[in-house]
This record gives sequence, structure tokens and C-alpha cells, in this order.
Amino acid sequence: MANGFGSMYIGASGLQGAQNALNTTANNLANVGTEGYVRQQVRFIDKRYDMIKNPTKVTNAHQSGLGVSIGDVVHARDVFLDKSYRLEKGREAFYETCYETTSYVEDLLQELDGEEFKQSVEDIWIAFQELSKTPADSVTQNLVIQKAELLLSRSENLYIDLQGYQANIDAQIVDNINRVNEIGNRIHELSMEIQKVESNRMETAMTLRDERDHLVDELSGLCKIDVREDDSGFMFINIEGVEFVNEQQCFEMGTTVDKATGFSTPIWPHLSDDTKGEYTKIFRTEGEISSEMNTDIGEIKAQLLMRGDEYGVYSDLLTAAAYGPIEDKLLIETQAQVDLLLHEIVTTMNNIFCPNTEIELTQDMTINGIEYKAGDKIKVLDEANSPVGSDGKLPPRELFERMGTERYTVMEINGRNYYVYNEENPNDPNTLYRVGNLRVNDDLTKQVTLLPAFTQNGAVDYALGARLSNAWNVQGMHINPSDQYPCTFQVFYDKMIGKLGTDGSVYKSSMDTMTNTVTSIDNSRQQIMGVSSDEELTKLIKYQSAYNASSRFMTVISQMTELIVTGLI
Repeated sequence: MANGFGSMYIGASGLQGAQNALNTTANNLANVGTEGYVRQQVRFIDKRYDMIKNPTKVTNAHQSGLGVSIGDVVHARDVFLDKSYRLEKGREAFYETCYETTSYVEDLLQELDGEEFKQSVEDIWIAFQELSKTPADSVTQNLVIQKAELLLSRSENLYIDLQGYQANIDAQIVDNINRVNEIGNRIHELSMEIQKVESNRMETAMTLRDERDHLVDELSGLCKIDVREDDSGFMFINIEGVEFVNEQQCFEMGTTVDKATGFSTPIWPHLSDDTKGEYTKIFRTEGEISSEMNTDIGEIKAQLLMRGDEYGVYSDLLTAAAYGPIEDKLLIETQAQVDLLLHEIVTTMNNIFCPNTEIELTQDMTINGIEYKAGDKIKVLDEANSPVGSDGKLPPRELFERMGTERYTVMEINGRNYYVYNEENPNDPNTLYRVGNLRVNDDLTKQVTLLPAFTQNGAVDYALGARLSNAWNVQGMHINPSDQYPCTFQVFYDKMIGKLGTDGSVYKSSMDTMTNTVTSIDNSRQQIMGVSSDEELTKLIKYQSAYNASSRFMTVISQMTELIVTGLI
């Protein structure tokens, strides 16, 4: 024994160690249900040993120990499991957002299973079938006018609902960007505090680390992150390959707002030049989205992909070049499909009521903002084969008219007057037969008998009725340039719903897979960092017993010391 009170030191160390272990275990039990809490584990080490006699060839060293002490309180985590969890959590959030958006759009199209938009297509088809039997009957003509107005109204309402959902997603994106900035700033603050606490190498900032790690877990669901911690305890974070948090600051995200749509685009303000209008986007939605390329990570990216950055129009689906930028951008593509279906119905019916033919120009001309050269062909009213309304006048009235553009302009060409068809100009929205720019012809709503139904000699044009009926049987529509199977107007809508269902099934399957993966990884994490009440209660009993044993030991040593002291008196 190093001295007479060496046993006292041993007993005191036992009491202190057991007491600290009890406190740690009690803290674990108190935080069983605390989100983000990581269990703390006590590690004991030997206290200092005193050398009484050095070892010789025939004897061992004589040493006297002073008990035990707390070597460390372990903050139990596995960095590899954390990294895997955060990666898969971001991927799960991506597919969950895609699936929820797809499901909502599907509900919009079927209008909560009422299928009102589809019914409006069916109704106008039935109206035209009736009109084909008796083209000059004012009752069937009035039915066509009514169903045409209903088709336009429901198309526009559906399109507006899709725009409203885009605005809703945009608001969510802004909220998420603000949340990312809050998390980043808080992580920076916590890292600074952790450095201060742990700078003496004597203490681990358990609570601060728990809060910081929990925030990083949340951040991983919002965007793709890379996390690194240095020896001083400071955490560095990159988002989409760009530094977000470093020792100096958190580089907050910003947004630019598109004047036409009001949509917000996340940018890096510190890498952008507002004076030059040059902005560095944070998220890239172009190119392939796949797990192999790690481009399917984060809720914000999924929201940007689903929302798109514009409103869809029918021309987006006419060529592969136009379709490429909107492919997989769900809301834009759906808007374009709704617009395309309406455009094809409208232009097909108008071209039957007001047929066109082509003539060749003998000189350069500008018509409706479009430049034509000599030798080009332009469309004009086919006067010889055109039906007329009850007034017998040319040009006949088109059923659907553009709000900002007449169907024909009278122009002198090649020495005579023609009714020149005003072509749709992609650069001028007022010239397009599209949602929001259409109405049933005002003249026809006032007098339905002006609807073309007669030949120019006054006979009922039954051939016109046959053309109107047959137009609904033509398989000439594609939902996108990749679609290899043409369909009729009515089947087009079913193909839209079918594609949405397929996309939704893929997203749900991916979401379920990611959910199972995240759950599996999190279970493994919880085995390391989670608090088990049964295990902690077992430790509580163990440390309580150790405390009682140390207490009894101290009592015995006290009695022995007292006996020795009193015996010497």
C-alpha cells in the first residue's frame, strides 16, 4: 500500500466512477424517446499506479493502484452507416415527392374520379355524331355549341388547376430553401460551440453533437450533401458539389424569380453576378435521372423536376427537340398534353368547317408576322369546296376562334383577292389555338344557324357531316414524340392517364425500395446509437451494485482506520 490512505483513494474512485456511470445511464433512460439522441457509454480505465519495488530477476514489480476513473464517455455513432443512411434518405425523399406529385396530377385529370374532363370530350363527340346526321338542324347545332363551350371551359379549368399546383410546389421549394439556410447556419453555430467545448480535449459536447447530427440527417432529405468533420470537431458540408458550410460561414442559398411564371429557381448568390444577370443554379434537372449517377437525390430537386420552369404548350410535344427539355417534367408535360388534345380537336373541326388549300406566292410577303418568300406556299380558304352557314356568305365561321386573331385576312395575291389563313406563330401567343386563347365563335353563339351546314348552292351538306363524324375515328395523335402508336382523340386521354399510372407505379416501387433500405440502415444505426431501456436498466442495476460495493468498502476502511487510531491512544 502506497500509504495508509491508499485504500481510501480506491474506494473513493469506485464511488465516483459508479456515480458518474449512474448519471450517464439515467440520462440515457430519460432520453429514450428523444429524437436524434445518441446513447452515451461509459469507458473505465485504471487510475495511476504507484511503484513500490522495481521488478528483479526473481520477483515481479510491486505496484499499488489507486482504483478506476472514467476514461471516456463514448458518443456512439458509425460514420459509414450515417453516410449510407443520409444518401438513401435523400433518394427516398426524391421518389416520394415524385410519387405524391404524380398521384395528385392523376386525381386532377380524373377530377377525383368524376372524369369530368374526359366526359366533356365524350359529350362533344356525341354532339358531332348527331350533327353529322342532320347538319342543318338548329337543335343539334345548338348542342354542338353548348358542348364546345363546355370543352373549352373544362380544359381551361384543368389547365389552371395544374398551374395552381405548380405554384403550390414553388411555394414549397421556397420554404425548403429557407429551411436549408436555417439548418446550415445552425450547423455552423453548433460546430463553433463544439470546438470551444472540446478544445481542452477533456470533454465531448454530446448534446451539441446530437443536435448537429440530427440537423444533418434532416438536410440529407432535402438535397444531396457531402459531409466531412475535421480533428477539431468542425463539420464541413457541400451541397451538389458546392461548399455550403465551412469554418468561416454558411453560404446561404438564394432564388431568382421568373417574371413570366413567378417560379423561383435556387441559386448560389456568392457565385452569381446579379448586375450581369449571370446566375449559378444549384440543382441541375437536365440530363438522365438515375441512381447510378446519383442524380436522384433530394426533395428539392424532385420538386423542381416535377414543377418545371414554364407552362406547357402543345408545341412542346410536336418534335423530339422541343420535347427533350420537358421530358420527365411532369406538370409541364401534362399541361402540354391537355393543350395538344384541345388543339387537335379544335383545329380538326375548324378545318372541316373552313377548309383550306395552298397557293404559291409570286413575291415576298409578310403575313401575320411570318416572312414568306416568292415560291413559298401559303394557306388560303378553299372557296370552291367551302360550306356556308344559313346566310350563304364566305368566309364561313370557324367553330372555335382565337381571341386575338381572325381566321382569315383578305389580301391581294397574284392579281386577285384571297382569304389568307392566319397561321399559328409560335412567337405570338395570340395566334395559337391553345388553352386560354380560345372561345366559341361569337357569331355562332348569337345565331347557331350560321354554323356551316350548306353547300354554296343552298343544299344541306351531308358530306360535311360525314367528314365531321369520320374525324373522330382517325388515329393520328401521339402523347409525345416517343409514342409509336397513334390514337384517336378519345383514346389520347386514356393514354395520358395510363402513362401517369405507369410513371406513378415506377416512382412508388422506387420509393418503397428506398424506404426499406433506409429502414434497414436505420435499424443498424439504432443498434449502435439507439437507447434500449432494457439494456440501460441492466446497466443501472450493475452500476448501483458497484456503488453499493464501493460504499461498503469505504465503510470497512473507515472502521479499520478508526480502530487503528483509537488503539494507539
